[in-house]
Amino acid sequence: MSDLAKQIVSAVRHVVGQRDEFTLLHGPYLPPNAWAYTKECLDTGWVSSAGQFVTRFEEELADFVGCRRAVAVVNGTAALEMCFRLSGVEAGNEVICPSLTFVATANAISHCGAVPHFVDVEPSTMGLCPDALGNRLDEIGERRGGIVVNRSTGRQISAVCAMHCFGYPARLDELGQVCKTWGIPLVEDAAESLGSFYHDVHTGRRSKLSAVSFNGNKIITTGGGGAILTDDDQLADLAKHLTTTAKTSHKWEFHHDEVAWNYRMPNVNAAIGCAQLEQLPAILRAKRELHERYRAAMEPIDGVDLLSDPPGCSSNHWLNCLVLSVSCAGARDGVLEELNAAGLQSRPLWQPMHCLPMFKNSSAGPLEVTDSLYHRCINVPSSSYLVEGLGATVE
Repeated sequence: MSDLAKQIVSAVRHVVGQRDEFTLLHGPYLPPNAWAYTKECLDTGWVSSAGQFVTRFEEELADFVGCRRAVAVVNGTAALEMCFRLSGVEAGNEVICPSLTFVATANAISHCGAVPHFVDVEPSTMGLCPDALGNRLDEIGERRGGIVVNRSTGRQISAVCAMHCFGYPARLDELGQVCKTWGIPLVEDAAESLGSFYHDVHTGRRSKLSAVSFNGNKIITTGGGGAILTDDDQLADLAKHLTTTAKTSHKWEFHHDEVAWNYRMPNVNAAIGCAQLEQLPAILRAKRELHERYRAAMEPIDGVDLLSDPPGCSSNHWLNCLVLSVSCAGARDGVLEELNAAGLQSRPLWQPMHCLPMFKNSSAGPLEVTDSLYHRCINVPSSSYLVEGLGATVE
């Protein structure tokens, strides 16, 4: 074991404590009401998307985020796809997004029949870089008849997607200004950032439409699920209509007025989500304490930084991310090997989208920061329940 790997394993073990079981990267916290609400669904038979917990979950989620409406769907990818479609993305268009993201971002674009166009991120947030975005649009963008076209491909650029990596907000003011200058809608992929605030405004609220995820490893989970967030009632109504097979209201007739999707979240999943939303403030406090413990533990180790809150922002610290110095990049896989061998589940960044076979021919600007970060980052155990007995309690 290298000296760096030994120091990191020791520091992570100090933070999470000695445990007999394998320490997951991010396990769910399921409070007692998750059992009670799920049982209510089973006892009453309301397990599909028509139950009361779906509406309750949407209302309570919107209230927490501070937006007018939330529309609950089956997963974050479906939510993001609907955000793109409602923003005007059509088949044959391009959507600018980071290459440093989970594959769902690029998949959601592809499900619209559109093509992802990759732009670099910045090291401080791992989110889409406003300067790189502006430079790329200056390089390839051309205004034609009220739309922006990629002069190299002839395709319309119909949206820009900012993803808040590991819950750390991207620079939304600057990104929004670039999008405003070019007249391109901004969509936020807030899948990982429930509970994160950008200058006191919850992520997802600086754009007309945004998507969050409630996958099993997210800060709160519905088992599988997502939601579309918006302040626009008309868009919310349309999102709900399109994700409910576009069925019109009638006592008995099955009439559908357009091609649509069966994406609505089931009641039993929403029940779990309601129980978790009740505990979200406590979960966020626990996550912040865990992050601060990682900060203290990693500070003495040369060649290791911890991704932290951008200025003026408050993150949910969904996944704690160690960033190795450029000189230590070659140590990443050895550190990962030793952490996992020690029972501390850890992982690298996702392979960048431009390296995947289905996206390797997509348009892209320079991606030096993305490529560098991919070889230098490690996510370490970040479950909220790891702080039990360490001064924070999730009740």
